[in-house]
Amino acid sequence: MPAGPGNRGVRHVWARRGDAGVYDHGVAEQTEQQAAPSPKAIATASAFVREHGGSARAVVENLGRAGARIVLIGEDGAFGDVLVPDVPTGTALVEAVEGLTAHEWDADTVAALKIGPAHRRRMAGPRAR
Repeated sequence: MPAGPGNRGVRHVWARRGDAGVYDHGVAEQTEQQAAPSPKAIATASAFVREHGGSARAVVENLGRAGARIVLIGEDGAFGDVLVPDVPTGTALVEAVEGLTAHEWDADTVAALKIGPAHRRRMAGPRAR
């Protein structure tokens, strides 16, 4: 099966068992494709860096089939996110944007977040209001 938008770059390999004509579903192989972030994703991340102090931390999170989420944490503690098709594209985005550095969810990254009361109420949902 060729790689395409519907199968997210996964090519299925079918192996024939014995002479009985029984086909066994094999291991899916990732096709070799260069991950290139979209111009819109680069523009969004660049604008965030510019608007929030000139540099930002980025944490790339795998969302499974949905893709990957890059959480951006600015110098001022604000945060935002950008969604991309996969983790390699997220990593390429972090490398492509000047002022953006890759981080993990460690104590320093979590401490860099500044979440205000309005955002906390919004995250809590309607029952908390």
